[in-house]
Amino acid sequence: MIAPPRWTNDQLNEQRARAQEIFRQERTREPLEDYLELFDQYQGVVEDLLETTIDLSDLDNAALDVLTEPSLLEAFRYLSGPPISTDDLKIVADAVLAPARLRGNPEMVKRVVEVVQVGLDRRRFPWIAENREPTEAERNAAVLASAALMATSRLGTSRRNVGKEKQEAIVEAALLDSGLKKVATRKVTTLNHAPKPGEFCRESLLGTRKADFIIGLYDQRIMPVECKVSNSSTNSIKRLNNDAAAKAEAWFQAFGHVGMVPTAMLSGVYKTHKLMDAQERGLTLFWAHDVAAMTSWIQSTKGD
Repeated sequence: MIAPPRWTNDQLNEQRARAQEIFRQERTREPLEDYLELFDQYQGVVEDLLETTIDLSDLDNAALDVLTEPSLLEAFRYLSGPPISTDDLKIVADAVLAPARLRGNPEMVKRVVEVVQVGLDRRRFPWIAENREPTEAERNAAVLASAALMATSRLGTSRRNVGKEKQEAIVEAALLDSGLKKVATRKVTTLNHAPKPGEFCRESLLGTRKADFIIGLYDQRIMPVECKVSNSSTNSIKRLNNDAAAKAEAWFQAFGHVGMVPTAMLSGVYKTHKLMDAQERGLTLFWAHDVAAMTSWIQSTKGD
């Protein structure tokens, strides 16, 4: 069997620099209008929230109206400093945020409101702690700051989602162009359930962990691929070392080393020594800007 590529420190550094330059170019070309459009949208939502709650002074009585309206609920989560995620709010408040459940459980509504009230950002909303009405300047500042927070967060999420979707589309197109056949997603509990040689499937459960792609190599091995887009070297540790490399180790433990080639397809910003660490843990690395390197290696598994 042909071993997957293992890159030198210099090779990884060269590819890392290329990926970072592509990331930089994409960011500098990103239109300001995307942010401004989101800002204007959220400015209106925050203003509606303050109006509905009488500048947060009547939050208890307006709570049900706020929590059952998706846009107001999102703005409500951003009253905290820092904002609280939907998942964290559910856990901390021991609540279900479905409108029907909230309407039928006043105590649960009260718990949700209390969680946000305890964490209320007193820098943005100083009048609440001082038990008074806001000045016009304070209200305007709170609206602008909250809209900026929400727009920045949504743009960051959109960037990650679009980046990952774009990368996955590049990988799928390359696999199809190289002659592999796309088959249905599936749950792979044994290697017999995996795509056959020359086939691949999209996001599927491999053992207990999901892979973005599962590829059947021509020599009977299985190649799970994780698509990873990182917007910072710090973020890359989570996405590459704590996620993709950890999955590789889990797959090796579940299915053995001989028939498994765990792989990460990378875009964005990474540290070279973290790339080396992931590689040493058994993860095969390829880059979205050089996807042909992956398809060429896959073809090489046909042998002579």
